Amino acid sequence: MHYADFLQQRITETSPVCVGLDPVIAKLPEGIAKDIGGVKDFCIGIIDAVAADAAAVKPQLAYFELLGWEGMKVFFEVCEYAKKKNLVVIADGKRNDIGSTCEAYADAYLGKNSPIDALTVTPYLGSDGVAPFMERCAKNDKGIYVLVKTSNESSGDLQDLPIGDEVVHEHMAQLVESWATQLLGAKGNLSAVGAVVGATYPEESRYLRTLMPHVPFLIPGYGAQGGTAEDAALGFLPDGTGAIVNASRSILYASKGKDWQEAASKATKTMSNELLKVIAKK
Repeated sequence: MHYADFLQQRITETSPVCVGLDPVIAKLPEGIAKDIGGVKDFCIGIIDAVAADAAAVKPQLAYFELLGWEGMKVFFEVCEYAKKKNLVVIADGKRNDIGSTCEAYADAYLGKNSPIDALTVTPYLGSDGVAPFMERCAKNDKGIYVLVKTSNESSGDLQDLPIGDEVVHEHMAQLVESWATQLLGAKGNLSAVGAVVGATYPEESRYLRTLMPHVPFLIPGYGAQGGTAEDAALGFLPDGTGAIVNASRSILYASKGKDWQEAASKATKTMSNELLKVIAKK
């Protein structure tokens, strides 16, 4: 199934919540071993806790890479487990390069047999650093999320620089929309090419949605980073579709006690209800 169609199906069945998997050994809750085995148990436990209410999970590669080859083994095992739960699996690696190196990244994460559905991609090497990922999207029913306006405080150092009558992130949005129209799903309204647009910049998000009508948004910055449901809702299409909203720490570490799974499930339900209530008003 085309990535955008699978994503929207999953959102309809659950909610537009995406749970980031950012496992830190020192933060693992009570009852979980503080080692690589504990990281796997924790991630699988979180997946079990949120699968009924979240559309997607977003394992952050950095936290697994930090743990060496064993961490990468656990990363793919966690992705495979999430797929068995029918979750959309988004690898947050922000990959990019050119030539054969870019081809290798594309095959590694978006190959036919990969348990990963989508990958975050940085576009600042230009279109030849994105094309190999798009080719795998088309061939293997995968997706990408291109960084457009990120949620961090210093994003404006580059992304807000003026170029003529616009700024860099607005120009990037127009490029992403042009790429997106090449990979539309069966319904014709959303693409396999998505965009990362932070909830921490609501006015920019509102305008970027008008520039990218065919682009599914991955919206970070909700919760611990200060973004609200109202902020995140600005990235959705007028019909309330077209975006998922990520939360990591506020769900993963909702409790450090033995009730960590129950707390994660409750936090996911709360986030889902908040988002759906706001989106229904659009």
